[in-house]
Amino acid sequence: MENVLCKIEGYLAEVIINRPKALNALNSQTLKELGMVIDEIKEKDDVKVVIITGSGEKSFVAGADIKEMQNLNAMEGRKLARIAQRVFSEIEHMPQVVIAAVNGYALGGGCELASACDIRLVSKNAKFGQPEVTLGITPGFAGTQRLPRLVARGIAKELIFTGNMIDAEEAYRIGLANKVYDLDNLMEEAKKWLKRLRV
Repeated sequence: MENVLCKIEGYLAEVIINRPKALNALNSQTLKELGMVIDEIKEKDDVKVVIITGSGEKSFVAGADIKEMQNLNAMEGRKLARIAQRVFSEIEHMPQVVIAAVNGYALGGGCELASACDIRLVSKNAKFGQPEVTLGITPGFAGTQRLPRLVARGIAKELIFTGNMIDAEEAYRIGLANKVYDLDNLMEEAKKWLKRLRV
């Protein structure tokens, strides 16, 4: 795999979106690789917790890959959205507990990916948002469904209708983030949840 790394140690699987030069943006290849990794992990009875994070210190997932999307026609765009929706649905329904370790930008598809996880642990430099409206489109990876389930409907609509970004503390205040940690300690703290969770 080129864009998604997976490391399994005992009860824990770490999944890393690995496109740091593109701020870990989700293109079709990355989504397909993520789907393959998730399909493999969910069949492993010995894995109890999955941590999904982004490579580098700037971005969890900065959204869908706009460079790829701008060349797609309507049918191809819908196909990409369906791939992402399937993968995120698989994550949402995994038998394991899935933790998003949000280490920077979680915008558009990144916010939607984090929303598909069970728990969101975020670094102090994290930024959340659904900026699709600023491009003249709507969230296409099920953000319009998952975000209102996590935060108040009015707040979800505000984020979707304005395209505004919020920081880690605001994400925590509205219930989008479970905990906020220093970036340097994020993965260490995320791994501690393996002992906290009754799985």
